[in-house]
Amino acid sequence: MTNPFSNRVAGFLLPLAVAGSVAFLPHKATRLYVSDYENVLGTSLEIKIDADAEQHATQAESAALHEVDRLNKILSSYDASSEFSRWMRAGKAPLAVSPELYEVLALFEQWRLKSDGALDASAETVGQLWREAAKQNRQPTAAEISAAVAAVHQQHYVLNAQNHTAQRTSTAPLALNSFAKSYIMNKAAEAALATPGVSGLVVNIGGDILVRGEHTEQINVSNPRADAENDQPVAQLQVSDKTIATSGNYRRGELIGGRWYSHIIDPRTGRPASEVISATVVADKATDAGALATALNVLPTTEGPALVAAVPGAEFMLLTADGRRLESAGWRKLARPATKPAAEKPAAPTKDKPWDPAYEVAINLELATIEGVRVHRPFVAVWVVDEKKQPVRQIALWYNKPRWLDDMRFWYATYYDQFAAANSTLSSTASATRSPGKYTLKWDGKDDKGNLVPQGGTYTVLVEVAREHGTHQMLKQDLNVAKKKPLHFELPPNTEVASASVDFRKKADDK
Repeated sequence: MTNPFSNRVAGFLLPLAVAGSVAFLPHKATRLYVSDYENVLGTSLEIKIDADAEQHATQAESAALHEVDRLNKILSSYDASSEFSRWMRAGKAPLAVSPELYEVLALFEQWRLKSDGALDASAETVGQLWREAAKQNRQPTAAEISAAVAAVHQQHYVLNAQNHTAQRTSTAPLALNSFAKSYIMNKAAEAALATPGVSGLVVNIGGDILVRGEHTEQINVSNPRADAENDQPVAQLQVSDKTIATSGNYRRGELIGGRWYSHIIDPRTGRPASEVISATVVADKATDAGALATALNVLPTTEGPALVAAVPGAEFMLLTADGRRLESAGWRKLARPATKPAAEKPAAPTKDKPWDPAYEVAINLELATIEGVRVHRPFVAVWVVDEKKQPVRQIALWYNKPRWLDDMRFWYATYYDQFAAANSTLSSTASATRSPGKYTLKWDGKDDKGNLVPQGGTYTVLVEVAREHGTHQMLKQDLNVAKKKPLHFELPPNTEVASASVDFRKKADDK
């Protein structure tokens, strides 16, 4: 790939503030190639490949995607034709299974014992109960929970290592979601690294990130109480040859009677996890990171750290509902000091008052996807102009290959010179798993230099979307924020954007 630019924004839907460089690394003749996809394992995928040529990067990416598809057809709890689903319907006779299904079933048994039952494939039994009750806007009854917990407390299958068979011994619903994703990420990375000319890579699926080979990645850990793509992270790590997994209650769950209940269920009690709102684990093995992140949401904070300590090389950070932050002894060895928000700068003297820092603008985007079909994420640019149509703030720029950036012709005419001169660091964002295509961005009322803009006048939020071999779309929304009253606007959907909205609002107190 001929790269006419010296810099580009990269990462998992990163704003301009974390733009990445594609300059040659100083110690090897490789370049970083980046691709982004939606609808991969029910979420989004970013893959970064250090390779000596675009051809080798393309081959490595194809190998990784092939492995993701192959293993999903084995392990998926959602695909009725997967090997796991067929085994679930096959009755209680011993059945020869693939090495991959056998290995994941065995791992679940190992972690069920290690976690004292906090991690259990049959947690799906209780999860289904809560999802069905939520449809009726009610909590499950005590009797329903008791029956579900009794169903969990059975032996659900028996593995025979000699014959390589798995035998169902109960009819309880099972799911392999806790760390099947981590298992698949690791296998995909192995396939990509086996490609000649590839020296390192990063695989980011839904906020769980695996780093392998000769590559070091800066990783921002998402704040569960301020979860826009460009919000300030709660931690920044420097990771090499590790996997980082985050699990929490802030992106998925059920709203019942106005109260939020986590999708993470304690299979021992039948109740949603509530003490921990986010658990992030760094470990050598991908499956260890995935398993521990889930288990730490379930276990009391007095017990979880001991489980992590039993896994060599594993470190954790817990954020609790009551505001505590707990870290393992070695966490700070991985951490970089979090970037502090820039000090508030007053606007240039005008007749208008400066923007009130207590207010913000939120831009919600749902990119169009096709159910069950993996698609490249389109190029997206989001920025703000004033009433004179002069650029005020670039909020985000998402793309894969810089040679097609001029497809976003309005952004290109406004911001290309600033983009070409940028020189920032490359990073990824670790977070709880997101739904595919759904993102939130925020504007804090500052311009590109960090100054607060005047509160008076009208600002326009622009969202430009362009897809290779697809369409070009432009969304605009004017905002008159002088009166500081909440505003909500639904933007018209189009071929590339399934839904979009813009909100002017007061910042939440808990952020």
